[in-house]
Amino acid sequence: MKVAIVNYGMGNLGSVRRALEDLGAQVFIAEHPAALFESRRVVLPGVGSFAEGMARLNDGGWVDTLRKLVLEERRPLLGICLGMQMLATRGEEHGGSDGLGLIAGAVRRLDTLGCTLRIPHVGWNDVKLVADTPLFSHIPAQSDFYFVHSFAMQAERPEDVVATVNYGVDVVAAVRHRDVFGTQFHPEKSSKAGRQLLRNFLDYTPC
Repeated sequence: MKVAIVNYGMGNLGSVRRALEDLGAQVFIAEHPAALFESRRVVLPGVGSFAEGMARLNDGGWVDTLRKLVLEERRPLLGICLGMQMLATRGEEHGGSDGLGLIAGAVRRLDTLGCTLRIPHVGWNDVKLVADTPLFSHIPAQSDFYFVHSFAMQAERPEDVVATVNYGVDVVAAVRHRDVFGTQFHPEKSSKAGRQLLRNFLDYTPC
């Protein structure tokens, strides 16, 4: 299984790559959008702000290619942390900016969603599965995953939300629309449950 990790300058590429290689995947870091067409799976990692992340994706010419891969080529895509947030229609950070538009919704700061706990949300929390999805196959209910974030997605379509986490309020922890998946947590840092989730992504059959 050949997997491309998008390198747009804002992601923990090393840990994601090692986690996938440990599962037997052939992983390469894509330095240019055209390289993505060589892969069967694409991972969009990310750490940082929505606005800067989208600016880098736009400046690097990644946006049109990612949309083409998903919408026309039907390549499975996994967004991790900021990578998941950028799947949304729009992010409100730093005045607001457009996202990839692959998952209908907006990304908002946790306190505007009703969270009264410390921001950023950092640490291990159990995730509640709210919809059947191949991404969570063979993962025990209420498994813990590792989070680091100050913003979260509000999906327009409830059916796109597959898992939530309670951090003062219920927050979207994972999404899925057709062949597009996203996790607010870091599966590559989430021990056995995270490893199984990445294995499920590799094993997923596009719909």
